[in-house]
Amino acid sequence: MTVLEVLQSTTAYFKKHEVESPRLNAEHLLAHALQRKRIELYLEFERPLAETELAPLRELVRRRGQGEPLQHLLGTVEFAGHTFLCDQRALVPRPETEQLVELLKSKIKDPRSQILDVGTGSGVIALALAAQFPEAEVDAVDISDEALALAGENAARLGLEGRVRFAKSDLLTGVKGPFDLIVANLPYVAAGDRPTLSREVLRDPALAVFAGERGDELVRALIEAAPAYLRPGGTLALEVGIGQADDLAALMAEKNYHDIASIRDYCGVTRFLFSRYG
Repeated sequence: MTVLEVLQSTTAYFKKHEVESPRLNAEHLLAHALQRKRIELYLEFERPLAETELAPLRELVRRRGQGEPLQHLLGTVEFAGHTFLCDQRALVPRPETEQLVELLKSKIKDPRSQILDVGTGSGVIALALAAQFPEAEVDAVDISDEALALAGENAARLGLEGRVRFAKSDLLTGVKGPFDLIVANLPYVAAGDRPTLSREVLRDPALAVFAGERGDELVRALIEAAPAYLRPGGTLALEVGIGQADDLAALMAEKNYHDIASIRDYCGVTRFLFSRYG
């Protein structure tokens, strides 16, 4: 079979197994199996593939068809201009979180800011900001030892192991502060919503996805605790779930935050909350 024929048959297989973006998934996996860049496949459409080249691809295709995330199979994910390691130890970074980082880059005025990333997971937010603001002091915490190990590996991969301080903490319990910015993409899915989630999301650690009966319990706890850890005028920036922003903004107002802003993601969902305190 040629490269093009393999792509066509793999795409058809993925369509049958209800894989989102089947052609794109097929291209990524074939490029990975052949150790090529995806764009290079277009220059080799007519090249026949040997059995030794097809064998590793078959296993990847089988696993993807069963719902294993593409990023886990590739072992990496592109995020904010960097390549991060990605596996089952932490949440697969989403495009919405990448948008959050871009918003933060435009809002951070002091390049020497003290920044805290709560629930850092694989470390993508903290490391992306550390790379963008080399004079900033960046701390990142998570309750998961496995996630922190992955974040540490990503820091080493990007040459930022001395730039971000990682520590285990349940929200802010192990944090000292104060900070100019606290940012968090915490679990925000209600436990009862499990049946509505995709196969891929269910491969993420439950600790990184589900927050309780409502879904916003952890975000609410952080909103209440953060003022004690923010400098006067410091910013709290949050990524929240669908339909949660209005109630959480109201809680911020009740807790005396000001300059509260709700921002939509690229899909039009009110996904981000920014506010200042003091």
